[in-house]
Amino acid sequence: MTTGKNSLTYADAGVDIDAGNQLVDAIRPLVKKTRRPGSDTEIGGFGGLFDLAAAGFRDPILVAANDGVGTKLMLAIESGIHHTVGIDLVAMCVNDLVVQGAEPLFFLDYFATGKLDVETAREVISGIAEGCGKAGCALIGGETAEMPGLYSKGDYDLAGFAVGAAERGKLLPRDNIAAGDVLVGLASSGLHSNGFSLVRRIVELERIALDAPAPFDNTRSLGEALLEPTRIYVRPLLTTIRNTGAIKALAHITGGGFTENIPRVLPDNLAVQINLAAISPPPVFGWLVKTGGIAESEMLRTFNCGIGMVTVVASDQVDQVIDALVAEGEHAMEIGTLVARTGEAVEYSGTLKFLA
Repeated sequence: MTTGKNSLTYADAGVDIDAGNQLVDAIRPLVKKTRRPGSDTEIGGFGGLFDLAAAGFRDPILVAANDGVGTKLMLAIESGIHHTVGIDLVAMCVNDLVVQGAEPLFFLDYFATGKLDVETAREVISGIAEGCGKAGCALIGGETAEMPGLYSKGDYDLAGFAVGAAERGKLLPRDNIAAGDVLVGLASSGLHSNGFSLVRRIVELERIALDAPAPFDNTRSLGEALLEPTRIYVRPLLTTIRNTGAIKALAHITGGGFTENIPRVLPDNLAVQINLAAISPPPVFGWLVKTGGIAESEMLRTFNCGIGMVTVVASDQVDQVIDALVAEGEHAMEIGTLVARTGEAVEYSGTLKFLA
């Protein structure tokens, strides 16, 4: 073997294969905890396997979704709090599955960085595994990419991919959505994973350190409060769908707020009238309004404003659905009705009750 000044290695170029192997060993027990019927959760192969028959499906339709966490990652990197964005990654994908009536089955992640820090990656993936546990899906594989020169030191990016299934004929939305149906909203845990470019701009202008007490929550640092993970609605919604048969449609309230997300599940001839006075946004939203001078209309098209999921229910089944959701640990409330469309797809009345 020839050695000398030109005898470079992959490690010399910035890619550490040994670190990648250490990460696989570190996360193997985390991955095994996400095992569910249909999966074996063994990692290290070229692909993950899932057995639909073993999961109990007879005539399934597969539903797939993928997403990321956006610039919320920058707050995680700056604060050194890496666990919660893994939960976010799962939540943003599986919540998009359940709105179609699908049960999340398995999840794959993509973690890209300039130089792999095993402990940081392990923290992120531990959050992913926790999110999978909350959603009842198996973490059956993923990819770690070390790309020096593309990412700055300490930076990383995430992408998630989820697949679920529903029996043929059980998908949402249903075809019996009608004027007079009621919107039931499920409370969010906070900002979830949208609008963080605006959030970060406000933090920058206010010159508040992420390790300083949060102005809207004196029990946590600002970084901890802003990184509150996205709520995963899968188990409560699936239970309510199956036990009541009353949910006609679901809308995951992400970027675009009510204005853009609710019409995605409605017939073109229907509109929604939302009573904003029925919604009590968590204090973080009031802080953003106060410090950023953000208009209510801008809040409604950027953030979830306290409602992370909306259900469409017949008027005579509202109480049944709310009771079922509350029994599953959700805070659910009636927030609007469906009407014949004559103008905009979403109409608002009242005002949001922002807490300063």
